[in-house]
Amino acid sequence: MAEELEIKLSLSAGSQVTAVEWLLSRRGVTEGKQKKLVNRYFDTPDADLNRQRIALRVRQAGDQFIQTLKTQGEFVDGAHRRQEWEWPLLGTDLNIGLLADTPVGQNINLADLKPVFETNFDRQIVMIEEGGTVIEVAVDAGYIAAGGQSRPLHEVEFELKSGDASRLIRWARALADEVPVFLNLVSKAEQGYFLAGLHDPSVRPVGGEPVLSVSEFLHGLSVAWLKGETFPVDRDDLVEVGRLASTRGVQLQFKEVLASLASGEKVAHMAERGALGQLQLSIAAD
Repeated sequence: MAEELEIKLSLSAGSQVTAVEWLLSRRGVTEGKQKKLVNRYFDTPDADLNRQRIALRVRQAGDQFIQTLKTQGEFVDGAHRRQEWEWPLLGTDLNIGLLADTPVGQNINLADLKPVFETNFDRQIVMIEEGGTVIEVAVDAGYIAAGGQSRPLHEVEFELKSGDASRLIRWARALADEVPVFLNLVSKAEQGYFLAGLHDPSVRPVGGEPVLSVSEFLHGLSVAWLKGETFPVDRDDLVEVGRLASTRGVQLQFKEVLASLASGEKVAHMAERGALGQLQLSIAAD
């Protein structure tokens, strides 16, 4: 078992090209390998894994096959921290025997696991070395498919390999000054489950607190982005967010985002401009 710490940004296809060009122009940044990844995700007919926020997949990269299990983990300083298990396979078939000693093996009937959706994309690796810190940047372009439907996938993901975790958010924030990005707390797996009709999260939980915390605000934005919806909030809901935005020097971005939300603009449309991502990444870290 390993623990991964990463920041995932969604963006447009055009912005993704510009993002790679900008990254490769920075000191200490080198271009890595490119590969095509085919990922098949598994769950029970009742989506038992998704209810536990666990993702199980088999990935094909060329002639290599890897079975991966990930927990949802926690959101810390703008990044996801979660547990991960990986096993090499001989082919595309799921090996349920490998799951016996994991959280999955204790809670469900492993024989019920079936393919649910796929995420298929080209991945460009970019490596950042800064002092004693090493960050791997995965630039993914492709699609998610389920039940005869598909949705585009364009992401830039910063993952800490070693060193200072705070540099993840610094690099992500610097990129947000170059191209419009969206700090996305919705994983590829959650997008696949949503497309498959097995995951329908609420933008704002019923009976929740009237004043949103920063984490609730960021999560609500991600769910609204996923569902192609607006995020129904007003200034009173975002007192804490506004206070932190003032402290971090992004008052103008906060005002722009608040006005867009108040007008009923969909979050996915807002993500095409720079203010939203700059605000998200400025308030995400403690």
